[in-house]
This record gives sequence, C-alpha cells and structure tokens, in this order.
Amino acid sequence: MTSDASTADPTGAKPWGRNVLVDFEDGIAWVTMNRPEKRNAISVDLAREMVEVVDALEVDDRCGVLVLTGAGDSFSAGMDLKDYFRATDNASAVERARVYRLNATWQWRRLLNYPKPTIAMVNGWCFGGALTPLAACDLAIAAEDATFGLSEINWGIIPAGVVCKAISTLMARRDALYYIMTGETFDGRRAAEMRLVNEAVPRARLRERTLALAKTLLGKNPTVLRQAKTAFKFASDMSWEEASDYLFAKSDQTTFVDPERGRDQGMNQFLDEKSYKPGLGTYRRGS
Repeated sequence: MTSDASTADPTGAKPWGRNVLVDFEDGIAWVTMNRPEKRNAISVDLAREMVEVVDALEVDDRCGVLVLTGAGDSFSAGMDLKDYFRATDNASAVERARVYRLNATWQWRRLLNYPKPTIAMVNGWCFGGALTPLAACDLAIAAEDATFGLSEINWGIIPAGVVCKAISTLMARRDALYYIMTGETFDGRRAAEMRLVNEAVPRARLRERTLALAKTLLGKNPTVLRQAKTAFKFASDMSWEEASDYLFAKSDQTTFVDPERGRDQGMNQFLDEKSYKPGLGTYRRGS
C-alpha cells in the first residue's frame, strides 16, 4: 500500500490497500470501499486506508471530483461491530479514543469540508455509521432499490459516533426520529423524498447519472466551486449579519485567489461580448 496517489495506476481500479480501491477516469476519482464479503462494513483497516486516500487525492491533479461508493451490492453496512465494539470493549480509554478518532478523521472531519467536490454514489446497503460519510459528501445519488437503515436500536445500541448529528443536517426531525426509534429500513426513493440524497435513479442508470453529475462539476471553475460550497456550509450556521459580512469578504477573497480570473471573464463575456448568458451554462473558461 502507498500513501502517494501519484504512483497509482490511472488506467483502472487498482488496490490502494486491501480495503480501498481508487480508479481515475477523466478527472474523476472513483473511491470504492472494498470489503464486499462484509457488505463494506467499515473496519479500522479500511478507515486507516481511507484517511490516506482522501489526503493524497486532495493534491492529486487527476482528481477533480471524488466519488465515494462501495464494492458489490452495498455502499456500506456501517461500522464493523467486531472492530468498533467487541474489540474495544477491554481497550484502554486512550486506545478506544484513538480508534474512533481515526474513523472520524475521514468520515466527516475531512469529507465535510473537502476542497474538491464530493459525491456519494449509494449502490446498495447503507446502514448506521455509513450515513455519516454519506451526509458529509456534498451531493448524493442513490439507486432506487438501495436499502437504508438506522438499525442500531435493534442491536441494543444508539446511532453513535456522529450519525445523529449527520442525519440531522439533512432529514426532518420527524423522519429522523421515526427511523432511529423503529429501526425500520427505507429505499432510495424514500431517501430522496427525505432529502438524505439528491435523487434516486434505477440501478442500471446509477453510474451514468453520477458520471454526468461529476462531469458537470468538472466543467466549473474549480476555485469558485470550492469557495462557493465552503461559503454555503459556513454561512448556514451564522446569523444573517455574520453571514452578510462573511460572504462579502469571501467573494472578494475568491476573486483574489482565482487563477482563472473567472469573474472578469464572465463579466466580459456577458456585458461586453454579449456571448454568455448566465443560467444557460458556464462562461468560456480559458478565453
């Protein structure tokens, strides 16, 4: 296993380690949790590899958009109960904290504010702890027949980690409490209705739709795209007055740090050349 994405083979899916695959395709990094025999349950080893992957892809030019998915017929069945419960029952408080911190590092501390666009492609089972990286990704597309669940109540435990917090940012209170308290499952269509994912499509079209969305994002100015999603996430937790001041400053910062000078190009093409109409596509980049 290597922690340097530049050494990975860009021609196809190659093992990053044993538990994570990275496949580069025209600016998209398809990152696959690879424990299909365990429905891609998140083990300590998988978490450790995923930390390396997201760190390396941040500075890999072959990755313009990161798509997170799972091998086989599952996105992820959630946390590996043996690794995260039974194996840590007799561990010291420090050892237990280190294991949980490792998982939090990639699932939300990195993904939540990742500098590149992220899409969760939910291809099947998505349970418990897997809802955290799902929620942390910017966008999500699910197969209509994917199965979701917060089944912890059936195991005599609660949706811990930050699962409750993660779903509270997307799902309505009544919906979240219903599935937390009953442990019932729901499909991709219902996930889309509750806005846990952006949309649900037939399984046969899942990769096609995800690819189209990724290509749309790749067509945008990457600096402005990064600044726009960051601005939204931070401003959403601010008061109106704080958000007004922050977004004014963020707009100026974006103009200053953008190597494409996108604002100048967009204004020139719209106001001077009359060759660009906002809302009908992006400005001509590189002109």
